[in-house]
Amino acid sequence: MPDVIKLLPDSVANQIAAGEVIQRPASAVKELLENAVDAGAGNIQLIVSDGGKTLIQVVDNGTGMSEKDALLCFERHATSKIGKAGDLFSIRTMGFRGEALASMAAIARVEIRTRTSGSDLGTEVTVEASKLKSQKACNCPVGTSISVKNLFFNTPARRNFLKSDNIEKRHILQDFQRITIAWPGIEFKYFQNGQITHHLYKGNLKQRIVNLFGNNYNQRLVPIEEKTQIVNISGFIGKPEYAKKTRGEQFIFINNRFVRSPYLSHAIEHAYDGLVPDNSHPSYFIFLLTDPDQIDVNVHPAKTEVKFRDEKYIYQILKTAARHSLGSHNISPSLDFERETAFDDIPAPAKGQPVKPPAVSINPDYNPFKKHGGDSLRSRANPKHWEQLYPAGSAASQGAQYTISPEWEEAGDGKQEFRLIQLHSRYILSPVKSGVMIIDQQRAHERILYEKLSATAGKGNPGSQQLLFPENIKLNEADSEVLRDIISTVKSMGFGLYELGRDTFVVDSIPSGMPEEINLQEVVEGIVDSFQINRPELRDDPRQNVIRSMAKRFAVHHGKVLTGQEMTALVNDLFACDIPQYTPAGKPVLQIISTTELSERFK
Repeated sequence: MPDVIKLLPDSVANQIAAGEVIQRPASAVKELLENAVDAGAGNIQLIVSDGGKTLIQVVDNGTGMSEKDALLCFERHATSKIGKAGDLFSIRTMGFRGEALASMAAIARVEIRTRTSGSDLGTEVTVEASKLKSQKACNCPVGTSISVKNLFFNTPARRNFLKSDNIEKRHILQDFQRITIAWPGIEFKYFQNGQITHHLYKGNLKQRIVNLFGNNYNQRLVPIEEKTQIVNISGFIGKPEYAKKTRGEQFIFINNRFVRSPYLSHAIEHAYDGLVPDNSHPSYFIFLLTDPDQIDVNVHPAKTEVKFRDEKYIYQILKTAARHSLGSHNISPSLDFERETAFDDIPAPAKGQPVKPPAVSINPDYNPFKKHGGDSLRSRANPKHWEQLYPAGSAASQGAQYTISPEWEEAGDGKQEFRLIQLHSRYILSPVKSGVMIIDQQRAHERILYEKLSATAGKGNPGSQQLLFPENIKLNEADSEVLRDIISTVKSMGFGLYELGRDTFVVDSIPSGMPEEINLQEVVEGIVDSFQINRPELRDDPRQNVIRSMAKRFAVHHGKVLTGQEMTALVNDLFACDIPQYTPAGKPVLQIISTTELSERFK
């Protein structure tokens, strides 16, 4: 029987390895930026063309490489980061696998120009499809410039797998953000198709976050800090009121390496229990510093997953630190465990003084059910009109979590009392012939707005109201890309929305009927967030997606106390809709509990 097992040629083996390390242009960007950081660079430039498909270039002013190292770095498993197996358990650098450049060279044309501070001339090396094409001396500054051209040119199947330039740019931006946040002491520049999109100066972490995501993050974040024997925690977490429906601005770094950890993310979000709505996600930029031998970062080819030795302890410490941060900035109630005020404030008795029990003075004639004028509470009570004790909209009514609508309607041969009741600032209760109807006020308003916006869009001439003072809106780059894609549709809904440049937009008019005191920054961010949530379901109908997003954003939210007139108008508008029973996403708007069901509960 002939032998069937053969050794693969180096060219084929390198392409297989490349598939593990370089999955898309963003993978190459990540590896090159990490190598530049490890080289001790204080200034790093990222240059990208056509979503990284035709060019990815990283230029740094780090230590550079010698002529021999410039050649050796293209060999598989060649690295300057580890020397023995034990080093794998105490990784302190970003890149260490020694496969990145070899993998890139197997599927692209790679050019390196590098020089060390002790050399007068640098070295230029060109490798294509794992084959050395040229090596020569060159004039270049101290540091390294690596260009990766025509990624996946010799693997057409993988090149066809790549998405559009905009999608690939979003992935590149994600990795750029992760690395630049981790290293605020390094200056970064990012160029796309010859245009600079980011210039991040050296600074502290807060400045780096603001430079990446906008000036409005100055007031959205609170610091988090905790030091223990197991782990040190630092960074910033977002205030609950700025939580978003989509995930995105959530970063966890362990020893300055970005990691994905659902376990640790759950610890942070658990600290927000009761502070943010369901399915909302706060922003956070958290750094954990621990001994490298306490973690394993080599459990995933991209090194974005880690394994802790003491995961349960880390979870509790992180959750407590986040909770304490929110409490110490008056965002959530907290207890001060540093000081036992109940004991510190009690004066110590003088020496020799006898201890006396506290005296309590009692008025035996006091009647708590009598007022000063002898008018008792019982005499003022009226069982027939008990609701007048708690008029709608009063503080007592809100505290009791219900509002009553004093409406009447014609029924049969005479006037019948008909009331709408708001329960927990979330539901509207109404009696019906078969029992009681419960309406979710937010979903009801969402359905109403959806049908109104759909009708307006069909006419092609939406009404707008001009703002007295136009307002500038600053978004991060990923959200800006989404808004650019849908800006014409948003305008067709009645918004006067225009791009000023550098991820800044201006709003000079809003759809008719919208209150002028709304926060336009939050409105635009909410439309973008909802659009991204709906994108998989409505991929082929962006107009419907925008209409849904606007309806969801403008709908009255849970927690809003409604007057009787507002409840009545909401119910009337709901039943004037074509489909009052369901939201545009198909969720139920109302439920009816029959008298039969109620009777069963009282058996």
